[in-house]
Amino acid sequence: MNSLIMGIALVILSFASMEGIAWLAHKYLMHGLLWSLHRDHHKKEEYGFFEHNDFFFLIFATPGITCLALGIYTSATWCLFVGMGITLYGLCYFLVHDVFIHQRIKIFRNSNSRYLRAIRRAHKMHHKHLGKEDGECFGMLWVPVRYFRESKTGKS
Repeated sequence: MNSLIMGIALVILSFASMEGIAWLAHKYLMHGLLWSLHRDHHKKEEYGFFEHNDFFFLIFATPGITCLALGIYTSATWCLFVGMGITLYGLCYFLVHDVFIHQRIKIFRNSNSRYLRAIRRAHKMHHKHLGKEDGECFGMLWVPVRYFRESKTGKS
């Protein structure tokens, strides 16, 4: 029972940690060294359904897959739980960013959720910057308080 509780705690901690890791990677890698892959996401150049930015899916999935494999095929079971947390964050990121915000799959179009309106507003503010400099709101699931206030009035 204690190992199950520890496993669940590792999943939750890994999931929560990914927001900080995603923020850092977005600000310093995607808007820095790897801007050439991320640029088309801001400038909306026509590439069809996929963007160069979609390569980040593979880049960010690698640690989760590695941890899952290590947890399954070795005695490092803690890796399995860390991999689960990373993978669950990736799923949430996909659903929030690609499905809800950018509507790459046309579901979840409307929401009365104040939290989801705040996420959408913060992401709009991030995309108002077309270059790699002067960005804001680099996270995904954590939303600055000001966007909650704006979502109360129905702006988004």
